[in-house]
Amino acid sequence: MKRLVLTMILLCVVLILSGQERKPTIMVVPSDVWCNQNGYMITFDNQGAQQKVPDYKTALQSDADLLLVIGAINTLMADRSFPLKNLESVLKSIEQRNIEDNVTVSKTSGAELAESMLDRLRRTAKADIIMQITWTVNTMGPKKSVTYNLQGIDSYTDKQIAGAQGTGAPSFSAEIPVLLQEAVVTHMDNFCFQLQSYFDNLEDKGREISLDIRVFDTGEMNLETEFNGKELTEIIDEWISVNTVNHVFNKAEASENFIQYEQVRIPLYKTNGAIMDAESFVRNLRNFLRQDFKIQAKVMARGLGRAILVIGE
Repeated sequence: MKRLVLTMILLCVVLILSGQERKPTIMVVPSDVWCNQNGYMITFDNQGAQQKVPDYKTALQSDADLLLVIGAINTLMADRSFPLKNLESVLKSIEQRNIEDNVTVSKTSGAELAESMLDRLRRTAKADIIMQITWTVNTMGPKKSVTYNLQGIDSYTDKQIAGAQGTGAPSFSAEIPVLLQEAVVTHMDNFCFQLQSYFDNLEDKGREISLDIRVFDTGEMNLETEFNGKELTEIIDEWISVNTVNHVFNKAEASENFIQYEQVRIPLYKTNGAIMDAESFVRNLRNFLRQDFKIQAKVMARGLGRAILVIGE
């Protein structure tokens, strides 16, 4: 009888745990379009070409509506039990930690491998999904309405995986966050369903990242150098095959000094339950090469979904 009771208790625990699905972590940011329209952009010279990037810090410090809008969207997502990362808090964290630039200059071409502010945001927040919000206010006499575009972007691949667009009903309310919340709420359940379906698919098929292998130009070794009768490129291919979900990856380009892997499917979580990203996956590869073949290598993260392994020195 005691054994039967114990079995029933264990069965109940399993059923309860199986019903607790994991939800993706969300961070809400204003879109590039909104930042550009409202003058919150930074222009810099990128090897002779003028490039603009969003200035989130100035936007948050200058636009009270933006803070309220992000807060309103956060509330809607929290009501649906999605874990949240707050943009303002993440920006402060980046400043407090004084994150290094991690810029590497090529010995041959002088090219730089830089990391954008959005990549830093993603890497610091480790949010699974970036929710980009764009809105405009329409005035019709004493009434106002809001036209919005809400996009769910996979932080690892930059692919849009959910979306909602529309115009809310005209209202006498002058508060933009209230108008936006009223406009968005009717589509929010379907939007969240798209997010959750995509995340559930990742748990089954693995998270997608990209990985570059490069070699320092020292002449000591390259990817065709043999170890125990196998070229280094073969050794790396085999390790990636073993450590990816269902052995799924695509070797896009390869030479004696360069390999580009795309659509590399990695587990969502490490064995200790922590989040797995491109950097941690590639660190495991680096550790394998160090321990088994005494190969020195450096790992450089480029956001959550891309990492570079530079072999040599």
